[in-house]
Amino acid sequence: MLKNIKVVEQGTFITGPCAGMMLADLGADVVKIESPNTGDPYRTYQEGLYSPHFQAYNRNKRSIALNLKEEEDKAVFEKLIAEADVFIQNFRPGAAERLGAGYEQLKAINPNLVYCSINGFGPDGPYRDRPSYDSVAQALSGFLGIVTDRDNPRFLGPALADAITGIYAAYGILGGLVSRGSTGTGALIEVSMLEAMTHFAIEPFTALFTLGQAPKGLDRPRLAQAHILRTKDDKLVALHLSSPEKFWDQLVEALDAGWMHEDERFNTRLARIDNYEVLGEELTKITQTKTRDEWVEIMGGSDVPFAPINEVEEVVEDPQVKHMGLIVDVEPDGEDAADHAVRPAVTINRSRATSIRPAPRLNADGDAIRQSLRDGSGWPALQPAAGTTPDGAAQARENV
Repeated sequence: MLKNIKVVEQGTFITGPCAGMMLADLGADVVKIESPNTGDPYRTYQEGLYSPHFQAYNRNKRSIALNLKEEEDKAVFEKLIAEADVFIQNFRPGAAERLGAGYEQLKAINPNLVYCSINGFGPDGPYRDRPSYDSVAQALSGFLGIVTDRDNPRFLGPALADAITGIYAAYGILGGLVSRGSTGTGALIEVSMLEAMTHFAIEPFTALFTLGQAPKGLDRPRLAQAHILRTKDDKLVALHLSSPEKFWDQLVEALDAGWMHEDERFNTRLARIDNYEVLGEELTKITQTKTRDEWVEIMGGSDVPFAPINEVEEVVEDPQVKHMGLIVDVEPDGEDAADHAVRPAVTINRSRATSIRPAPRLNADGDAIRQSLRDGSGWPALQPAAGTTPDGAAQARENV
């Protein structure tokens, strides 16, 4: 969908790189600008310069190492900007301007540029200069206050606020590209982790503004009738009964627990909400009589919203995941590289990616990009990944 869209990403860690990855997964040509020697700090999150964390958010990109304090490298950077459609950075406010990569500075080079700035708390205000990370944004936005267990408080992983902010940034960029298509001019897209996570928690805020009281941690699962239950083999399953009575009826039948229909604590939805904890205890007594696999088979024959709580390695082997081709190959790139990845989540025109281009090694494309700019041929063409046709459509059409 984004064939011929050229992106310069000067992102580090997760928010900026995630935004760039989302565009790359849609076919954009993303050139990642990194500092020489160590590159994106996420490269060294574990040993070496190619951590799994870095690989996760930097696939389908190219890398060039540039020191913007050196005139030659700055000239290369500006040539890339002159041809780019999108620029992404996630520096603290003011840092991009000091590097010569601020909005006004790059707009002077390319008025049609869609410029995306990502930060922790916004471009101004009392928190402007504070450092922000995933856990900070989860806490300040109210999200963590909603989901955490007050008796045993802990953070949720993976890095939700970082990734969600990157996705919001990509959403804003796409809007900027559409706007440019109708107006002919670029746009400034700004998003902070605080804004993204507060918007992500929009439902409890609406409850606050409507009812005068925001939901607490257990309110959502209680009202949705969602339960986590333990099985005989000490594994976990999840139920989400929601409001249709048919789901409760199907569950009672699957559990062979007809007595629950007669029990005043459970025989109406409101009663089940009022007795949420007790119901969970009674359901667990039943699920502990069989293994998780046995319950999967039983529930699979009913119309109950139900799933095993899979470990990551179990997801890879899940029949539906395999059927949808959700795990795809990564083009080989050394022993420290992932050999598989989760494909992009979106199916476009019944096409899905069948392979992923691995995250680039530091400056892997630097020489080719510099040479192409030197000889006057401009931004070098991106070669299609294996498993895709030249127009970027996946060969998996026939598998959809």
